[in-house]
Amino acid sequence: MDVNAAVAAAAAIAGVLTGVIAMLAFRVSEREQKRPTRTSLHTDPVLPPGVDTVLSVLRSSAVVLDEADAVVKASSAAYALGLVRGGKLSIEPMLKMARDTRRDGEIRQVELDLPRRGTGRGEALAVSARVAPLGSRLVLLLVEDLTEARRIEAVRRDFVANVSHELKTPVGALSLLSEAVMGASDDPEAVERFAGRMQIEATRLTNLVQELIDLSRVQNDDPLEDAEPVRVDELVAEAVDRCRHQAGTKQITMAAGGTAELRVWGNRGQLAAALGNLVENAVNYSPARTRVGIAARQVSAPGGDHIEIAVTDQGIGISDKDKERIFERFYRVDPARSRQTGGTGLGLAIVKHVAASHGGEVTVWSSEGQGSTFTLRLPEAGMSRARAAQHPDLDDEDGQPHTAPSPYGPYESHPAPEVLP
Repeated sequence: MDVNAAVAAAAAIAGVLTGVIAMLAFRVSEREQKRPTRTSLHTDPVLPPGVDTVLSVLRSSAVVLDEADAVVKASSAAYALGLVRGGKLSIEPMLKMARDTRRDGEIRQVELDLPRRGTGRGEALAVSARVAPLGSRLVLLLVEDLTEARRIEAVRRDFVANVSHELKTPVGALSLLSEAVMGASDDPEAVERFAGRMQIEATRLTNLVQELIDLSRVQNDDPLEDAEPVRVDELVAEAVDRCRHQAGTKQITMAAGGTAELRVWGNRGQLAAALGNLVENAVNYSPARTRVGIAARQVSAPGGDHIEIAVTDQGIGISDKDKERIFERFYRVDPARSRQTGGTGLGLAIVKHVAASHGGEVTVWSSEGQGSTFTLRLPEAGMSRARAAQHPDLDDEDGQPHTAPSPYGPYESHPAPEVLP
């Protein structure tokens, strides 16, 4: 009887201990569940009311950091720029700015050059970063991409420098020649010689100013506002007439061929200037007693039919390294020849902008010693203005051209041309 009582007492004590242990374990588990973890501190929505909405409409890349430097909120643009990786701000200078601002509450701003993601060429990404406190715990980082603005500013700066240089040359020559004329007033032959040189420099200066005006016009005007169907054969005839004197001086044969009765859609004046520049270049860079051919044809394209006008010469050709830059402003393959012909280096830049603004493009095929073919590709007149406007613009100010071979190939593969009267 005593043994049974002892066993019962032991069982009762064990049951009480088990209940106590279970109760303590439950209390501890409940307390652990209520305790905030490191992860919950970083992921809980702690943004002040309305801030999320404001950040979503900002053009700048936005990143919000908490007191542990963890990212609470980041815009998609911040990820695209590579500012946030693995839930952390990856740019050390910006992280230091955020810590300093969190410590003293001062707003900071700095411009940085960051490596561009996904390229192995070390290209810099120019950004402006601004850090400000957001409440008592958070820090707001706004990053503005300045790369495009910097590029445009560099293009404008180079353009002004190039224009100044190009204007200085003929103006300086005119000044020196006028002094020479004054000093040789008693020598009629010298006066006549110097006056002839002055006329050449004055013509060069006039051409440069006119091409600057033309380039400014094609960049700023919308040619499709006054667009109309333009006959290609009329454009070709006008371009040939424009260069007939230079071609006759060098005994160069001007020939035209291809499909007749074609029409393109655009501004007649700008199209005539673009084609005229191509033909003039072909004549200027061709040896004497050669041929310059102009051919037009209609080609089918997914967005609608296009007209291709190819201008082919038998000149010196263009090297591969020069083909990458020939559409840049003021770039000339042979500066010495340009001085002889009066070239300004703006003709092909004007052609590129005219083609782009008309929803087309200009391509070049060339081989050194065999000549070149420039092909102007434009919307056919049957295309609507809206469809033409949807074509991508080539406007990069860096002047990168297309270098695909012309569908016509060298001059000998053109349709049989007939010499214009």
